[in-house]
Amino acid sequence: MTDLASLARDQELRFLLISFTDLFGMQRAKLVPASAIAAMGRDGAGFAGFAAWLDLSPADGDVMAIPDPASLMRLPWQPEVGWVAAELMLNGEPMDQCPRRLLRRQLERAAALGYELRSGVEAEFFLLQPDGAAIADPADSQEKPCYDQLALMRRYPLIAQLMDGMEQLGWGPYQADHEDANGQFELNWTYADALTTADRHAFFKVMVKALAETEGLRASFMPKPFSGLTGNGCHTHLSLWDGAGVNAFHDPGGDLGLSRLAYHFLAGLIAHAPALCCLTNPTVNSYRRLAAPPPSSGASWSPAGVSYAGNNRTHMVRIPDDQRLELRLPDGSAHPYLLQAAVLAAGLDGVQRQLDPGPRRDNDNAAQPLPAGSCAPLPASLGEALEAFAADTVLRNALGESFCQAYERLRRRQWNSFCREVSSWERAHGLDG
Repeated sequence: MTDLASLARDQELRFLLISFTDLFGMQRAKLVPASAIAAMGRDGAGFAGFAAWLDLSPADGDVMAIPDPASLMRLPWQPEVGWVAAELMLNGEPMDQCPRRLLRRQLERAAALGYELRSGVEAEFFLLQPDGAAIADPADSQEKPCYDQLALMRRYPLIAQLMDGMEQLGWGPYQADHEDANGQFELNWTYADALTTADRHAFFKVMVKALAETEGLRASFMPKPFSGLTGNGCHTHLSLWDGAGVNAFHDPGGDLGLSRLAYHFLAGLIAHAPALCCLTNPTVNSYRRLAAPPPSSGASWSPAGVSYAGNNRTHMVRIPDDQRLELRLPDGSAHPYLLQAAVLAAGLDGVQRQLDPGPRRDNDNAAQPLPAGSCAPLPASLGEALEAFAADTVLRNALGESFCQAYERLRRRQWNSFCREVSSWERAHGLDG
């Protein structure tokens, strides 16, 4: 593999951002001049881990972020700067709570079974006024704004920069649209192996936010920033491929064209869905989106329970064609690396134990919900998701107990902080009680 210093020299980069994504999905980085990158590439960039969302204390030594040269991407809007994803070391040992390393371990598990996960994400976002109080475009006011051409083209300067950037990076962008909420957009790029998709997902969030700022806007991936509007999803498309480069989910003779392997993988998603929520829907606000009442457009587009269907967007898993599964559970706050790692861990459990996903549901689950008890409910809060995560020993064993404990401690601290707060709604409805 070409070393990072050589890549920087060949691409005429002046600086590199050595970046890692902490347990809460925050991008952390140091800007390193090209003249110093040889040592950084070998030894890593040092960070005080307690200063980020890692389960460490000020007494712990430096976390060393070791950059992966294969992940290097030039910033399209600042071409003299490169971004490179890093994995974390502490005291000379790989950190179990490093999200990118966690994903790599799950990919190694899949490879041992003869498979590679290929995935794609649909990362929806809002464009807001700088203070975040309202959407940026007051003219974007249709009751059903999805695919609104005029609202899309009013944001052409930003959308075009994003599409051009993805073209330059070789991602294969293929469409952009105005989504179902006023002020909401989505750009799609071609699926890839899961590690590449996770790196691109992490970079995409940086790129969207940075370029939005240059337009005087604020971009947000928050799951449900406005109670009356559709939330930000992060629908994830999944398939396993064998060593010969053949899609192992496809079977012309299978139900809906999918193989038994695909249904075993699906069954793993079904079996672990409540615990998965702790990682795919990781914030307090995530549960404003799940099972939400219809917003102004008429549909929330988010699942209300643990079920799957054919080409039907009202269930947790959709089978859009004979090539893949679409998991509609994750939201915009999903961690780029933990999302892929958790979904793969759950799916592989279904494969290894040859689980059965149960019957397919073909009802409109928004207009005609399944009868009570016919499918498992999703957690109604982050607190419930944490309890499900704590109880799912199979998923925890797959992800590693050291990681699970670190992640759970930080999320419980966040949940407890929320529970101690007195909201404006409580005061409005309780001061005169």
